Amino acid sequence: MRDVIDHEQLAHSLSRLQLGVDAAELHGSLAGFLCAGGTARPDSWLGDLALDEAAEAVAGSSDRGLFRRIFESLAADLADPDLAFTPLLPDDASPMPERTAALVSWCRGFLGGIGLSGIDLSGGLEGDLGEVLGDFGRIAASAFSEGDSAEDDEEAWAEVVEYVRVGALLVRTELSRAPGGATRH
Repeated sequence: MRDVIDHEQLAHSLSRLQLGVDAAELHGSLAGFLCAGGTARPDSWLGDLALDEAAEAVAGSSDRGLFRRIFESLAADLADPDLAFTPLLPDDASPMPERTAALVSWCRGFLGGIGLSGIDLSGGLEGDLGEVLGDFGRIAASAFSEGDSAEDDEEAWAEVVEYVRVGALLVRTELSRAPGGATRH
């Protein structure tokens, strides 16, 4: 069984290390980087995401193993033929405003990670890839409002999270094919 890292565990570590990045955004950044074909290693990925100060802080801490496991778990989930990947977000017991803020951060991080991967998308984005990345951009720029009932909120939440999960996997698939205009710098 794979070692599962939860949002709260990573958030606690980031807070303790005073790294100035939230757990969802960090996970989204790594996911976007890897989905776009960025290459990193379990012990160097923070530096690969241009988080050199964070890399130094983690290297000298007892949390080094946690950050290694985050990388290994995410890389394995993205490659899993059973589609095990899921964005690292607060659990369903967390208040809805906290969960939606984390989803916004995750999408912002994902898009930033793609930018850091070295892939050149200047040739334009077409089809499903362009639609998904456009939707991620809209989510990243969003402020969610609560619905008429908690049940409506939970249903909408589940649908949006599933869309983001599947969308990230689609981005990985499409960018691994290097469609027209998507090249490595």
